Amino acid sequence: MFFRTARKPPEDSSTTLAAAADTPAATSAPVPEPPFRPGVEPHPAAAEANADFTWRKRIHERLLDTIDLRRRDLNRMSDDELRAETTALVREIIAAEAALPGGLDREQLCSEVLDEAIGLGPLETLLADESVNEIMVNRFDQIFVERGGRIAPHPTTFTSDRAVLGVIERIVAPLGRRIDESSPMVDARLRDGSRVNAIIPPLALKGPTLTIRKFARRALEVADLVRMGSLSHEMAAFLRTCVEQRRNVVVSGGTGSGKTTFLNLLSNFIPDGERIITIEDAAELRLRHSHLVSLEARPSNLEGRGAISIRDLVRNALRMRPDRIVVGECRGGEALDMLQAMNTGHEGSMTTLHANSPRDALARLETLVLMAGMDLPLAAIREQIASAVDIIVQQTRFACGARRLTSITELTGMEGGRIQLQELFRFERRTADSPTADPSGGHFTGCDAVPGFYDELRRQGVALDLHLFDRKRS
Repeated sequence: MFFRTARKPPEDSSTTLAAAADTPAATSAPVPEPPFRPGVEPHPAAAEANADFTWRKRIHERLLDTIDLRRRDLNRMSDDELRAETTALVREIIAAEAALPGGLDREQLCSEVLDEAIGLGPLETLLADESVNEIMVNRFDQIFVERGGRIAPHPTTFTSDRAVLGVIERIVAPLGRRIDESSPMVDARLRDGSRVNAIIPPLALKGPTLTIRKFARRALEVADLVRMGSLSHEMAAFLRTCVEQRRNVVVSGGTGSGKTTFLNLLSNFIPDGERIITIEDAAELRLRHSHLVSLEARPSNLEGRGAISIRDLVRNALRMRPDRIVVGECRGGEALDMLQAMNTGHEGSMTTLHANSPRDALARLETLVLMAGMDLPLAAIREQIASAVDIIVQQTRFACGARRLTSITELTGMEGGRIQLQELFRFERRTADSPTADPSGGHFTGCDAVPGFYDELRRQGVALDLHLFDRKRS
């Protein structure tokens, strides 16, 4: 299904609608150029040296002018009519270009212009490419993609700011969102689960910017991460025991370190039959359990009303008789509600947060609890954390693009007003003086420390392998 409007003046581009971004055949009317904004520097013209780019831009501009001159009511057209008429117009314009180089592939040129005018432009192939994890449009002539943890520039670009703005509107409009000068930022989720963030002028100084974190079509299994060197067999076996035996786990790491991926993997260790409530800002978790309720926060509407926060959902989840609560990421006061849930009969709950080490994760948790607005003394907050959280799993993304589970740490209690930590596993790098070095020379090892809760599990008759924690020499 397609959504479209007739071409509007530049100052009213926000009304352009189109098909869902995850539908390959999505089309809409071309979108006009945003108005010039003082203080915005023009983009470098390096890309225009390429003949294909130059002709694609020229044909696209002529297409917009032709549609304007003919004053076609695009809203009354069916999907097929819109595509057929636009295709005919593009071919007519190409045929009229006597100066078009003979070696230029006219069918390819027509296809590229159509993609940009009524589709998703150069993003079409990137969204279909399963090797691409993330797409970053910095400006119309600069696109970067991440493959296998490495970021590299993409050779194909858009022809103008208006083309990028058109794609952004075609992506967000079917999701019930809008983007314009009064609301210049959008954070949303596509129907296939991919996360989209867009920001336009006047906030984005060099033109509309778009970031898409693609949703993997196949959820990774623990065997995949072991094979990729993200963790060891011993680590995986221990974490499975933690989840099955209802330990509370926090996954810590920086942006793009793989926290959500790992949380999803841990969640799938939960025995089937338990009632699980997942709560996320933008739904990314894919659990395969039969007794599952998935909740997603909602931003405010254009009037600033109707927002439902993560904290609202955590509080509501406590009334839904959950066995476990899984929060995609704690960013604010919901951390206090999460800790209280872990302490009041919802053992085995899990969440993630942004921190660079297990000790930093504790400090981050303290800060988030204070954001709840309750006047709690620091000692009480630390007691709450120490009694609620059992394990901190630290994820790290290295400069080479590799993602590793670099530490598994147990919280062992309080001493002298400070939470005590015991590291159980770590990833040791040979170049320890350079934390961002290529980790290929490192290895995973136990730390010769057995977790304190193993005594309780032994008394319950749980079979345990203590050799998992043996230190390995490089």
